[in-house]
Amino acid sequence: MSSNLATKLREGTKKSHTMAENVGFVKCFLKGVVEKNSYRNLVKNLYFVYSAMEEEMERHRQHPILSKIYFPQLNRKKSLEQDLAYYYGTNWREQISASPAAEEYIQRIREVSTSAPEMLVAHSYTRYLGDLSGGQILKGIAQRAMNLTDGQGTAFYEFQEIEDEKAFKATYRQAMNDLPIDDATADKIVDEANDAFAMNMKLFQELNGNLIKAIGQMLFNTLTRKRSRGSTDLATAE
Repeated sequence: MSSNLATKLREGTKKSHTMAENVGFVKCFLKGVVEKNSYRNLVKNLYFVYSAMEEEMERHRQHPILSKIYFPQLNRKKSLEQDLAYYYGTNWREQISASPAAEEYIQRIREVSTSAPEMLVAHSYTRYLGDLSGGQILKGIAQRAMNLTDGQGTAFYEFQEIEDEKAFKATYRQAMNDLPIDDATADKIVDEANDAFAMNMKLFQELNGNLIKAIGQMLFNTLTRKRSRGSTDLATAE
């Protein structure tokens, strides 16, 4: 039986994907405007989300459906721990907690893991395929915007155990297309993936306030410098 789930997910989440890209934080990120405090808050929340998702995937690694897409080399928890140590210091565990949007996301992951484990396919697809697809581009943007060097602060985007990301994505999608599920289950997974996109959007929307404040401060600093230069020029002219 072939579910063609990867194809259904790609088509069925197009609108959600576009909406997520149009959240203020994401739009600014893609344009190269990345504020470090907002970014580290994102890393913090992703740590809690991935920890929950990877714990549940591990718990169900023998599940007849989830076992087909159980790829530990995708796990992001350890790489996020490296980034948290960079942004918060060695005592990062004592400084972080999940935001309301992250808590909601985690609760949903735990809920479906208990009631309908096959729905974890949707959460895995939404996060990991996105990480693999745009990870290197986002890594470059983050490095340039925050003046990061030597891989510091961007371990999240490094898949050390995957040599060929393009080939791996093809393998992953084929595994999803071959999942032994019926059309009704496939449709439910697509619905869950759209819900996962919505939860990711809430994570991004929480960061909008910090980003707007940071951009406002940047503009204020720029205007202040221009005024200072203008005063100096006048004084020189006199």
